Amino acid sequence: MQGTLRSQIHIGAKVSVVLKEDQGSGALTQGVVARILTNSARHPHGIKVRLEDGQVGRVKVIHD
Repeated sequence: MQGTLRSQIHIGAKVSVVLKEDQGSGALTQGVVARILTNSARHPHGIKVRLEDGQVGRVKVIHD
């Protein structure tokens, strides 16, 4: 599942995100959502979240 819709992401969800510093390479970082930072219902590059370890990135994949 892609991370472009805010309604599909919830706190505690396991996700893969692209961090700001990894946007050029597209490297994914896995983590658990601590806070959803994007207020809009959708974002074409992925909903921005803060992971439990404090890293911030845009959601690319939502894991079940």
